[in-house]
Amino acid sequence: MLDVVGDDPFGVAWTGLTWLPKVAVAPGMQGRGLARLVAAAALEHARTMGPRHALLFCRPALVSLYQRLGWHPLDEEVLVEQPGGRLTAMPLRTMVTPLHGDLRRPLGPVRLFSLPM
Repeated sequence: MLDVVGDDPFGVAWTGLTWLPKVAVAPGMQGRGLARLVAAAALEHARTMGPRHALLFCRPALVSLYQRLGWHPLDEEVLVEQPGGRLTAMPLRTMVTPLHGDLRRPLGPVRLFSLPM
């Protein structure tokens, strides 16, 4: 999959919508670091795939959780190209984390190529 951040096309690992399974933690098990363990394992796998960044799409209520895990909210609108060349804005909050080195800010406009949404 080829995605574009600014004028820089690159492969990106997506989480939340594609390769990271949906995970729910039972209320009695919350606060034990399980989300951190799952996220760390997913990011380690993503690093082996070669992209520089991982993107996460989440509900606004989860932004603070992912910030505690090292993710950064993107202020830029994320456009998602659909079949037939139609563009639509990502309706969920987009967050990013570096997979190699530091996060360069600002990333610039983000345009993803995706399945229909």
